[in-house]
Amino acid sequence: MNAQTNTSLDDKKQAATAWFASLRDQICARFESIEDQYTGAPDLESGRFARKTWNREGGGGGVMSIMHGRVFEKVGVNISTVHGVFSDEFRDKIPGAETTGDFWAAGISLVAHMRNPHVPAAHMNTRFITTSKSWFGGGGDLTPLLPDEINAAKFHLAMQSACDAHDPDYYPKYKKWCDDYFYLPHRDEPRGAGGIFYDNLDSGNWDADFAFTRDVGIAFKDGYSAIVEASMNQPWSDAERHEQLVRRGRYVEFNLLYDRGTLFGLKTGGNIEAILMSMPPQVRWP
Repeated sequence: MNAQTNTSLDDKKQAATAWFASLRDQICARFESIEDQYTGAPDLESGRFARKTWNREGGGGGVMSIMHGRVFEKVGVNISTVHGVFSDEFRDKIPGAETTGDFWAAGISLVAHMRNPHVPAAHMNTRFITTSKSWFGGGGDLTPLLPDEINAAKFHLAMQSACDAHDPDYYPKYKKWCDDYFYLPHRDEPRGAGGIFYDNLDSGNWDADFAFTRDVGIAFKDGYSAIVEASMNQPWSDAERHEQLVRRGRYVEFNLLYDRGTLFGLKTGGNIEAILMSMPPQVRWP
């Protein structure tokens, strides 16, 4: 379990970067296929992802992939590979960056906001970060904007299956981490139905940690896509749409007040448009 890999750090970086791009391509293709399957909005065109590259002044950059469609009101699937030096105020907060502040990070980040209030919103990201240390992090969570125990159970089963294939302790540990993390203290409520969240994963076996991270991405792609396909034809009312927009406000509040990924992107000179990609296209506060 703790066997060290002989793979060089540069090779690890290349493998992780290639995987995040591959997963992006797989997810975008699957979501566009869902758009083509849907026949419930004949007045709207089937959505397609538009890509936009960006460069980071301090080193690296990324690619944004955004789609506005018939099923996906707004979905972004972004990848990035950045490197540089953390600011003095931020380096003490990152493991292994205390001395020089040097870092390298690659990852994928996805947020989906749906037209139909019965189709839950979702978030997923996985990443590989190196300083003087290196580790994986990420996860996925479901945000049903209307009560949805069935889809929540389906999503958790997909995440648990990915975890159990690697370590039976992962799912209960990472589920609790997700429940604790995706929580709004000022409202005393969870952001949604949860999922899994992990960080600083460095078991001593890089290949195993990378395999787990890949499986989390695949489990999200397949599990969430199946939920969307099963729910997208449900009828909804104006009142349900209103409630959806109100609940989206919780998403905005969490991301701007508490989200580590948002803070990391802002503190490392990331692309503001990509960092705020998670914001919903429409939202209401009562």
